[in-house]
Amino acid sequence: MSRIAVIDFETTGVSPGQGARATEVAIVLLEGSRVVDRFQSLMKTGAWIPSFITQLTGITNAMVNAAPEAGGVMLNAARFVGNAPMVAHNAAFDSKFWQAELALAGVAAPHPFACTVLLSRRLYPEAPSHKLGTLVDYHGLPRIGQAHRALADAEMAAELLARMQHDLRQRWGVAEPGHALLMALQRCAKPAVGKLLAQHARAPAAVPTP
Repeated sequence: MSRIAVIDFETTGVSPGQGARATEVAIVLLEGSRVVDRFQSLMKTGAWIPSFITQLTGITNAMVNAAPEAGGVMLNAARFVGNAPMVAHNAAFDSKFWQAELALAGVAAPHPFACTVLLSRRLYPEAPSHKLGTLVDYHGLPRIGQAHRALADAEMAAELLARMQHDLRQRWGVAEPGHALLMALQRCAKPAVGKLLAQHARAPAAVPTP
């Protein structure tokens, strides 16, 4: 069974293009709907953490100054992920930091990213919002750890992804809701979602001839 790596970063700002750096990374490996491994680390980059970020995440400058160097953390994270495709809640954010921090460590980042925000907009348009905490509560999933810390958010995103895959199987009859289908689904126009999922539904069992 193929694995999917669900990732979350905590950072000093919104974009590496504006000089922001990661302060913490966490990755949860899913095999089917089961968590099979976890990776988490703070990381030292030398970038200053603004006070409002510390208030949000609880991560202080002292904490990251005592953490392992970012390059080594990212090399370990890349080894942990291997060739697994990736998922994040708001992947446009996390994928940029994954690519930027790995580039600084001298490592390529070819991994395709699926986004549970985009997927939830297509699968659960009736949800009150598509924020991670709101979706977790909407589906009655467990709140894990401290919000706005990387491992807690990665764990909750993994729970949400597993719920999506369960619903794709049970509600839409998709036999194998793997990463390739998730990528196609998040790019699909909302009116065409039903047609796309119907194309991936299980074929009806053949009726034996008398």
